[in-house]
Amino acid sequence: MTSDGTVGKAMEVLDQVAAYSRPVRFSELLAASPFPKPTLYRFLQTLTNQRMLAYDPDRQTYSPGVRLVRLAHAAWEQSTLAPIARPHIDALSAAVGETVHLAQLDHAQVLYIDKRNANNPVQMFSQAGKVGPAYCTGVGKVMLAFSDPAIIEAVIEQQSFHRFTAATLTTPATLRAELADIRANGYGFDREEHEPGIICVAMPILSDAGRVLGALSVTSTTSRTNLAGLESYVPILQDTAGKIARDAQSWSFPDYDAKEQTGR
Repeated sequence: MTSDGTVGKAMEVLDQVAAYSRPVRFSELLAASPFPKPTLYRFLQTLTNQRMLAYDPDRQTYSPGVRLVRLAHAAWEQSTLAPIARPHIDALSAAVGETVHLAQLDHAQVLYIDKRNANNPVQMFSQAGKVGPAYCTGVGKVMLAFSDPAIIEAVIEQQSFHRFTAATLTTPATLRAELADIRANGYGFDREEHEPGIICVAMPILSDAGRVLGALSVTSTTSRTNLAGLESYVPILQDTAGKIARDAQSWSFPDYDAKEQTGR
């Protein structure tokens, strides 16, 4: 077993614990783990000793540890658009009164890195720190649409195309057609493709060279508005995306090529 292999497997265990969004018992982890019982236990012990996980002996549960939280906060501050974008999404949220999302592309998925709730918030999947599918979210599609062709194809190959709703795009062909429309328009929509009743208008955040830095969206519900109503926010979304991109000019973002973006 190589050290890279060991680290990768330990990261899988961390991901598994974090995915529960609550303290989790060993038996639950084992039931869903690809590792045999002794291997999983060894990883959990090591991660706990390193304070990447915390173990509650009374409840016999594991949860993310303080060291992991500290590292995650440092990554959020240093490696995402969130600190740069914060004043701009605050202003956007105040202006539109709807939910605002800030996201970046993380390999073949969308990583939500910040969120402002609507004046009358509704329950939805997206939260800062969560990952979501790229093929059926507004922010995911606009980031894909303006990515390099090699990245687009590599990401499409890794999509599950699971049908979440009746509106979900479920084939590479329909997604490619959607991405072409987004490139032509400069923005895109989520038409209840990920969650019933949830719609959004999304805008890419692009550097002067046209590189995708992230994406913004204004999200609402079909009971409150419609796609035409959301489309009226395109000018303020475009203005906000431009301000974030300008502020990001002095910040050194990693240059991801197709291999790095897709883990290949």
